[in-house]
Amino acid sequence: MDFIRRYIETIHGEAIVSAALRILLILILIWIFARVLRKLLQRLERVLIARGQAEGEIPTESAKRAETLVKLLRQGVIILLWVTAGLLILRELKVDIGPILASAGVVGVAVGFGAQNLVRDLIAGFFMILENQVRVGDVAIINGTGGLVEKMNFRTIVLRDLSGVVHTFPNGTINTLANMTREWSAFVIEVGVAYKEDTDRVVAVLKQVGADLRRDPHFGALMLDEVEIFGVDRFADSSVMIKGRIKTVPIKQWDVGREYLRRVKKAFDAAGIEIPFPQRSLCFGEASKPFLAQLIKAADGDKAG
Repeated sequence: MDFIRRYIETIHGEAIVSAALRILLILILIWIFARVLRKLLQRLERVLIARGQAEGEIPTESAKRAETLVKLLRQGVIILLWVTAGLLILRELKVDIGPILASAGVVGVAVGFGAQNLVRDLIAGFFMILENQVRVGDVAIINGTGGLVEKMNFRTIVLRDLSGVVHTFPNGTINTLANMTREWSAFVIEVGVAYKEDTDRVVAVLKQVGADLRRDPHFGALMLDEVEIFGVDRFADSSVMIKGRIKTVPIKQWDVGREYLRRVKKAFDAAGIEIPFPQRSLCFGEASKPFLAQLIKAADGDKAG
């Protein structure tokens, strides 16, 4: 109580008016900064939405991503502004802010050591969304695990694989990220034919199947270009491998690819082109002659009977 009384006695009318005016000025400046910040962030949001739509992003997804980024930036900057304003106001009230800053520094270091993984995840998630590396609805491979992106947060990203298993990855632990459906997708064709087949004829059949598929009302609308047949890719153990590619709209490469392979099988059957299967030849050594002779003798006996 004595401390409060002595503090009140040291306060003079002029000091009160002067401090009040400075505090009012601080609040006005903070309010102006907040208004300017709001306008700048609204402009940033419009720019992000326009850029996303120009890249072919779904309007709702583009708006969602931009809104999330702008919201995070607004919250961070507003907190920083009001913390700064609070410290300035305390200083105008003749409160020593040195111990407060020192305490905040110690607490910040302690929290930093305890929450460094959380901070790492948040920063990684922020730049992942800012750079539009992957979106909800994409098919991605993260750290070797592939699946459909179901959720994207600033701390985690959630995948669901083909078996229905849900995988959750903290953003800070993502070392590799491959987006399979960004802007366009592709189905890689690998067809093996027998060594006796004329590869030029096989390539012509594959291109014809692709042209027919391109004219299909349903599947042709999902294709972005004609089927590309690159030619002979390698010589395998029992087949000649021919490689190609089909470019499709995002996430439709498997639908188009399955239909293409179905038609290729029918076309090969109609053209008499052989799709080989693994074959094995059994050779008997010198020590097996008695056994082989017994088999021949048994076969001759069956014929005689």
